Amino acid sequence: MAQFVDWDLAAATAGALSKSGPAVSYDDAMTVVTELRNLTDEAAGHVAAYTGLNPQVEVPPVRVVDRKDWAAVNIAGLKQVIIPLVTRLSGDKQPGGLADAIGSRVTGVQAGTILAYLSGRVLGQYEVFSGNPGQLLLNAPNIVEVERKLGADPRDFRLWVCLHEVTHRTQFTAVPWMRGYFLGEVQAFVDASQSTEHILERMRRGVATLSDALRDPDSRSSVLDIVQTPGQKAVLDRLTALMTLLEGHAEFVMDGVGPEVIPSVESIRAKFNQRRETGNPLEKAIRRLLGIEVKMRQYAEGRKFVHGVVERVGMDGFNKIFDSPLTLPRLDELGDPDAWVTRVHGPQPAIGG
Repeated sequence: MAQFVDWDLAAATAGALSKSGPAVSYDDAMTVVTELRNLTDEAAGHVAAYTGLNPQVEVPPVRVVDRKDWAAVNIAGLKQVIIPLVTRLSGDKQPGGLADAIGSRVTGVQAGTILAYLSGRVLGQYEVFSGNPGQLLLNAPNIVEVERKLGADPRDFRLWVCLHEVTHRTQFTAVPWMRGYFLGEVQAFVDASQSTEHILERMRRGVATLSDALRDPDSRSSVLDIVQTPGQKAVLDRLTALMTLLEGHAEFVMDGVGPEVIPSVESIRAKFNQRRETGNPLEKAIRRLLGIEVKMRQYAEGRKFVHGVVERVGMDGFNKIFDSPLTLPRLDELGDPDAWVTRVHGPQPAIGG
């Protein structure tokens, strides 16, 4: 099998480049870890009560991690996905000696660089690649760092983050087909390539593009350059619609639980949105090239869609979105909640009518 990434080197690079977290004493760090675990359990009750969704499988406990551990978990998850893809695409082809060895090491350094950068920014994540049903990660150093920068009440901010991430966990554990559908779409993206002979090189080029963004923010390259076929564009549209829905749903829930649970939620949201919208030119350029700007737009667009649907048919009506892949919103419906409601529920009386 041809080697694509030197995974050990990727992990070592991410570990070496990951920045240390904010100054916290050992006792305070242990307190943060304990509180995040407890708040995750509390958030699970709020999410279930607010959404009406309950896990259908046993839910693994949350993992509270630091930046290096976050990168390591994600490298392990990517490895679980990419190795089978590379094996299938390359078949019985044997490694190409020095050229493949050098290429895999270069890609390993690039992948590690990207994950080191992201490890200093991600607050939490529901990681679906490394096992079924997935695992919830909370990046403690980043949560503490951001709450300090915002001047937010620590407990309120931590619970707010937990609500968002537990909603993601619920989406994948309360909807039995969700994980398989998501992984199937990732597979479909690869299958849609017109030439498997060159897909590995395009994947490698995508990693290089992201890594280059960290060094040259003026680069006009985009990771979407690897999308070359109509079939891949169709899959990407479905994945974009899905991720916009899931992010918007989590945003809607974390705010919708309300001030009875998080007294300072409105202040936190205002400060957090301002933080998302600001940043120096270097940071903005890197976010754009890494696709983070797209994700930030997904939060707003998805939240608006979820709000529009719930306003029209209530939470139970919204939850029909999880009946099957056929009831997921199409990309063009995300800006038109009425279109989704009409397709799934039939024509509705006008709001206020």
